[in-house]
This record gives sequence, C-alpha cells and structure tokens, in this order.
Amino acid sequence: MPQRLRVAIVFEYPTLSGGERSMLAVLDRASAEIDAVALAPAAGPLAAALGDRGIQHRPLKLHDAAGRRLPLDAACSGLRETMAECDCDLVHANSLAMGRLVGRIADALDVPTVAHLRDIIGLSRAATRDLNANSRLIAVSRATREFHLAQGLAADRVTVLYNGVDCELFHPGPVCGRLRAELGLPDEPLLVLTVGQIGLRKGQDVLAEAAVLIRERLPQAHYVLVGERLSRKPESVAFERSVQQRFEAAGMADRLHRLGSRDDVAVLMNEADLLVHAAHQEPLGRVLLEAAAAGLPIVATDVGGTREILSNGVSARLVPPARPDLLAAAIVELAHSDELRRSFADAARERVERDFSIDGAAHRLVELWRVVAEVK
Repeated sequence: MPQRLRVAIVFEYPTLSGGERSMLAVLDRASAEIDAVALAPAAGPLAAALGDRGIQHRPLKLHDAAGRRLPLDAACSGLRETMAECDCDLVHANSLAMGRLVGRIADALDVPTVAHLRDIIGLSRAATRDLNANSRLIAVSRATREFHLAQGLAADRVTVLYNGVDCELFHPGPVCGRLRAELGLPDEPLLVLTVGQIGLRKGQDVLAEAAVLIRERLPQAHYVLVGERLSRKPESVAFERSVQQRFEAAGMADRLHRLGSRDDVAVLMNEADLLVHAAHQEPLGRVLLEAAAAGLPIVATDVGGTREILSNGVSARLVPPARPDLLAAAIVELAHSDELRRSFADAARERVERDFSIDGAAHRLVELWRVVAEVK
C-alpha cells in the first residue's frame, strides 16, 4: 500500500470556477491516497465545497475588504504564517498567481512546491523568476506550456497534465424538458448554451453579435448564458451590460436567458441543443470537456488548448476568435443538420472517454506529486 501523501493546496479565490472544480474532482478521486489541507479564503462556495468533502481548511487572506489583492510582501507573510501550521509533504499552488506567491517563499519551506499553470497570460520578469522557483510547474495543455516557455519558464520544470472530466456525471441523456419548462418555452426552440465566467476573455459579446446576425435565419434560437461576472472592475461591469444591451437593441431580449451560477450544468447540457464557446483565449476549457462528455454538439473558437480536445470537422466546429460572422455560420450549420450534430457529439464523447477521464487525470497528478515529494 503506497504511503499517504499530505498535500497543502493553495487557492486564491473563494469561488468555484474551472480551476477549483478541477482540483476538487481530483481530490474526490484520490481521497484514498491523499490527505489534503486547503489554504483558501475563509468563506464562500469553495469553503462550503471543502466542508462538504471533509477536507481540512485553513483560512488564507489574500485580498482586502474591497476585493483587491494584498501587496505581494503582505500576501507572502500571511502564506508563511498559515504554512507554519501545516505538516505536509508538498505544497501545490492551484493557479499561476498562487504559483508565483508560493515560489517567492519556496526557499523558506522545507518541502517541495508545485504550481498549476491554468492561464495563458503575459508574465513579467519577476513573475517568471518566482514561478521558476517552484520544484515543478504543471501546464494544463501543450499550448499553455509552449506559451510560457517562450516567456522564460524553465522547460525542464514544466510538465503537461490534462484536466479530467467525470464521464459518469457528464454523459448523454434524454431531454426531459426541465430547462424549457423553467424558461417558459415550448418544445420547439433551439437552445444554445454557453457556460463560463462573464467577461471579455470568454467572448459572450461575440456570441451576442453572432446571435443578432442570424436572428432571422434561426428565429427559433434561444440563448442560455450560465455564469456570473466575478470582476468588479468598471470595464467588466460595462462588458456585462453590453452583452445584454446587444440583445435588447436587436429586439431579442426575450431570447436571452441569464441563469447565473448553476450547480446542475450536467443536466442543462442534456437539455440544450448546442454548446457555443466563443472564448478569445482558453488554456484547456473545462466546459468543452464537460460538453463533450455530455454528448452536446460544440461550436468553439480555435484558441489555446481547444484543438487538443476537439478536431474541426470531426468532433466540433472550430472557428477563429473574434469572428461573429464565422461563429454565426457555424451555429446555423449545426442547427440545420441533425446528422452533423450527432456525428460531432459521438466523436467528442469517444475522445474524452479515452484521454480525459477524471480517474486518469487524478492518477497522473498523484504520481507527479509522489515523484516531486519523493514519497512512494
């Protein structure tokens, strides 16, 4: 029987976005091998999820009352104090930003550190230096790794490990009519689903423009947006408002349905007809893995690690980013072809079952932790 690993996992935000959900899914599968202690904000959806799982949680303060990040020195001091209470074999930073923070104190720790690279963003020299101070870095896709190597991350420290998806939770299922009933719609409308944090990077504005372009060609289409705006920045508030206003200006306000954050995305994917993901950048879209596992046909932008999951014309229709005209054409194409939707859905499901299962992802991460911690 392998020795149990004790891993301290550092989370930045109190919310449950893709990175948090991906790590929790791994911990669910690895509970027989891992004793995890979460260093995370004291309250919020993440804290509740940790409590539900019985995962030890040590509060970590990284933001002030207005939601602004604490200065690096202050954040590092708080992290060191919290880490002093943990008896662990390894520290895992669950995001690039936390990887930088952990890297800055790595020399003061007596255990190795690992950081997840879940973003494709520009790095300063200082950020690159901090990240390279970790024992190992995990990129969620080849595209993510290549992007960051070009910015100076050490090639011998960056390993690609794909996220996984629970193919039992997300699976093809019959339409029961629950979502249409919730929205007060008859059976005929085409439900186009998009899932993700409301913000410029996810491209909801591009989807809105595409919807307007095809409003007469697909008069039965309704657009279901799942997700919330987490940023308080004025430009983020304005972006959210602009998406709503684009539908309203085109006389389509009744065809946009904002559902906010949902815990039943797997059910919604069985109820929808099409998943559209118009992101401007995507290291490895968790929603794409979930939709593929659910057998929901996909139209997505060909950015970041998306083509490592999906193949254009085989398992999805991929289009360039920021091209609402091409996004619109792809939506119409799939809306008019039951055969193409079925073909794409079947191929995508087969792909994720083979290469992106949550059991495989959990096994690979735990094995990497064991190698880094030198615990067998």
